[in-house]
Amino acid sequence: PDGDERSAWFTFRPGPDRRPVEDTTLRGLHPMVAERLGLWRLADFDLTRLPSPVDVHLFRAVGRSVPDDARLVVLSDVRDLTVLRADDGEIRALPQIEHVLDACLDALRSARAADRGDARLEWNRVLLYVWPVVDLPLREIDTVFRLLAPRTQALGLEQIMIQFRMADSSGEPREHRLRLSRPPGAGLTVRLTDPPTEPMRELDSYAQKVIKARRRGAVYPYELVPMLVRNPERGAPGSFTEYDLDPSGSPVVVDRAPGGNSANLVLGTVSTPTQRYPEGMTRVVLIGDPTKALGALAEAECARVMAAIELARRLDAPIEWFAVSAGAKIAMDSGTENMDWISRVLRGIIEFTQDGFEFNVVVTGINVGAQPYWNAEATMLMHTKGILVMTPDSAMVLTGKQSLDYSGGVSAEDNFGIGGYDRIMGPNGQAQYWAPDLSGAVDVLLAHYAHTYRAPGERFPRPAPSTDPVDRDVSSSPHSGPGCDFATVGEVFSSVTNPERKKPFDIRSIMAAVADADHPTLERWADMIDAEGVVVYDAHLGGQPIALLGIESRPLPRRGRIPVDGPSSFTAGTLFPKSSKKTARAINAASGNRPLVVLANLSGFDGSPESLREVQLEFGAEIGRAVVNFDGPIVFCVVSRYHGGAFVVFSGTLNDNMEIAAVEGSYASVIGGAPAAAVVFAGEVNKRTAADDRV
Repeated sequence: PDGDERSAWFTFRPGPDRRPVEDTTLRGLHPMVAERLGLWRLADFDLTRLPSPVDVHLFRAVGRSVPDDARLVVLSDVRDLTVLRADDGEIRALPQIEHVLDACLDALRSARAADRGDARLEWNRVLLYVWPVVDLPLREIDTVFRLLAPRTQALGLEQIMIQFRMADSSGEPREHRLRLSRPPGAGLTVRLTDPPTEPMRELDSYAQKVIKARRRGAVYPYELVPMLVRNPERGAPGSFTEYDLDPSGSPVVVDRAPGGNSANLVLGTVSTPTQRYPEGMTRVVLIGDPTKALGALAEAECARVMAAIELARRLDAPIEWFAVSAGAKIAMDSGTENMDWISRVLRGIIEFTQDGFEFNVVVTGINVGAQPYWNAEATMLMHTKGILVMTPDSAMVLTGKQSLDYSGGVSAEDNFGIGGYDRIMGPNGQAQYWAPDLSGAVDVLLAHYAHTYRAPGERFPRPAPSTDPVDRDVSSSPHSGPGCDFATVGEVFSSVTNPERKKPFDIRSIMAAVADADHPTLERWADMIDAEGVVVYDAHLGGQPIALLGIESRPLPRRGRIPVDGPSSFTAGTLFPKSSKKTARAINAASGNRPLVVLANLSGFDGSPESLREVQLEFGAEIGRAVVNFDGPIVFCVVSRYHGGAFVVFSGTLNDNMEIAAVEGSYASVIGGAPAAAVVFAGEVNKRTAADDRV
């Protein structure tokens, strides 16, 4: 009408009195198109049509049997398909699909903005049906849709589905469905499946718990299990076994459906078979449940932590803890007795780590009060071996922002400003690794185990197969670094290009050349501020997992405000307070687990007033203690120069298992030649000169 040549579709069905009644859910939608778009799958839901652009069909779907199951569903179709390619032939865009998807997302965004209730819905879906037959490689389709992913954020989407037809080997078009989703704690996941043949189910109690956790910005504990059993070698997944407590408080295996935990903590074991450990890498797992009082800690939770420690001792396995907790439980019927239970756990963690066992912590959300202290006892002290991983959604605070503001304490704009990774825990070194999400955090854990996992009863981690020859010449390995003139590692050690070994060079290039080229390295404490002068790698050498420690051999600029009684930059080969602490912690972490290799260009410890004020003596002494107590072989290799206090803390007399070596052309002395001539020997030289009749 009114000059609009488009057809308007109305569908009528017989009413109770046999008179036609419009089916408003199909207004503007041909029944055959509705069939293609899968509207029949919503038969178990009451549908309410919401305003949307032409050819975009937006519904509020409410479960008939589960009224709490409410979600927004957007349907549309793509009637043409044009492929835009770059000069290299790669697909740059699919404009029609992008246009229709943008229209669907805009409709969803408008609906959420117009209704506060709709804005809270977290299980929404978008379905696009592509009419033309698609003749594109799936790999290229995957690349295009990953570029579209940022547009879908903050809309409460469970998944976006794109249904299309593609010719099979016989040339006949076959239906496929591409599913784009963001599993809890992970990034974008793209899966290709067959179209469903059954109506969409209403949410069960488990799915509702998943949504409850998602609304709080957290992950339901059992949703982590598929990540935990992931095989690092892309092989068959491992297995998860859930445990609970028997009447005596000991851990026992339980066989129940996911979501049956009664405490705010899930306890279990994970075993993943790998090439080196076909019997499985076994770990004890603790996962906080944010849907139960935000993971608050009381007797039930503390008893399960103690059970996890008992189980780890029994299995001789590490513990990995996915921690989210609001701290000690505070309720009308619960109070100070919880503090005693928290203290019992604290004692258990201390004894467990002091006995040489390993606790690895992934901070999965906001950790308050007792939980950060547990994290610290498990991973931050000098004797601990475990790692602590944080994500952008995690923070560790002793007192939450609201409580700090109420009490008049010094606060920040949010909990992440008080105890997040970027500003606090990464720079101070208490968090050892950063990951973009929980899936990435699991990848960090698996990479850590690739270097450190030790089977029960064995002395070292098992060697990995390596095709990198042990007699490989590192001279031709590339070298690069700010302020460095060398193009290859060989030039660093050349008597022609670096005769006195005084020119700056990049220690990471040397470490990369020494480590096995066919095994990735993992850098620990990469973001620790004022400790950049020491580089800590987990690596392989001849297939054997090792801790590889290097001393930076070029001047490093300082960040932030520089004290007037300290150096303006971190000089090459010098240990400063934070880098000394990092060194001692790295040595302790490897003790009793794997060999230590130190590549040293060391001119000793910085003796400025600032460094002494920042407990340089204490942290330097910790290095000596770590070397004395180190359980395992140490190889200390001088690659350039070696003077001063470094002689003391890395002396071969400190540990009978230490092997000292030096690259040809290296220099060793108690103090550098120029300072010795100017200070130490000046009096002796003057005395001899005065007594010499020839002068």
